[in-house]
Amino acid sequence: MARKPFYLTQELPKTLLLGIQAPYNRITNIDAYFDEFKNLVKANRGHYDKEQYIKVRTIDPAFFITKGKLDELVTFAKEHNIQEVIVSEAITARQERNLSEIFDCEVIDRTHLILDIFEKAAHSAEGKKQVAIAKLTYQKSRVAGKGIEMGQQSGLFGTRGPGETAKEKELRHINQQIHKFKKDLDKLQKTRDTQRRRRLDSGEPQIALIGYTNAGKSTILNAVAKSDVLAQDKLFATLDTTTRSLWIGPKKIGLISDTVGFIQQLPHQLIRAFKSTLSELQYADLLLQVVDLSDANWKSHIQVVHDILDELEIHKEMLYIFNKADKITNIQELLPQLEAYQPHIIISSRSKETMKPLFDFLAQYKQQ
Repeated sequence: MARKPFYLTQELPKTLLLGIQAPYNRITNIDAYFDEFKNLVKANRGHYDKEQYIKVRTIDPAFFITKGKLDELVTFAKEHNIQEVIVSEAITARQERNLSEIFDCEVIDRTHLILDIFEKAAHSAEGKKQVAIAKLTYQKSRVAGKGIEMGQQSGLFGTRGPGETAKEKELRHINQQIHKFKKDLDKLQKTRDTQRRRRLDSGEPQIALIGYTNAGKSTILNAVAKSDVLAQDKLFATLDTTTRSLWIGPKKIGLISDTVGFIQQLPHQLIRAFKSTLSELQYADLLLQVVDLSDANWKSHIQVVHDILDELEIHKEMLYIFNKADKITNIQELLPQLEAYQPHIIISSRSKETMKPLFDFLAQYKQQ
């Protein structure tokens, strides 16, 4: 009798999204912040089963979440057979281990989630190595706190016990990998330096698009540079820096680059890993900050970009491009608020007609 065919299938774990309004989060619209969190999860895997949202007034050093709320969440998780919890905030290694133990499943924090998204979105050799360094650095911070557990598993304690030796081996391997990727990046950096010198020697204006993720930078780049960079309504659709010739009509007026999008609480591991790429901004003559005006937290998004630029010590002439105006029904009510950001223009990158203010600005830039 013939056997029935055997199919190996991989079931996704039953996942709980846990959105937390923490005391340090001064965001204007918390619902929009939680929507962004859900979109991060969708960008990574497109799947989750349950969602819970809470507000904490103080952060518990051991669990992040205070006991009363935590007990309720654990009960909810057990009732719904949750196998994985994804948290909207960055938590410490200790908090992650404690939550994993009390939920009896894997717990993924914001940093882990964003690193996974970056890993999938990186396509160039440079981008892949940068993300690899960031992930290894994050992994190193988690391994560094495993000494007690590894010692307990071995039944021995002491400075040279088997548990500690296992940890040391893992840390040594991580450090070796980080060192290797950094050496590879140094070689790629030399190529980038040569390309930059050529661009600077050309004397053409250097313009860079920056902004919060999914604000529309790639769509604008395609419109002004006659290019076909991937442009999707998705967080971190593109990571790799792209430089193109900037055309207004038949006239080439400079070079324009698209950069990785920013996000609130962008992991410091990523900022450090992408520092060589982001440092290209210091050679720009003009920064075009693209802002999604249809997002309720657009002001906070601008501040996030400013904070990261300050961290990188980049201070350049800037034009604010308020994008997605076609999605705004009360645009006139917003105009007084936009006056604080000068100079600025209002466009919709989906329409060539409403892109005219940008074309006009760029046509006049450094022409006087």
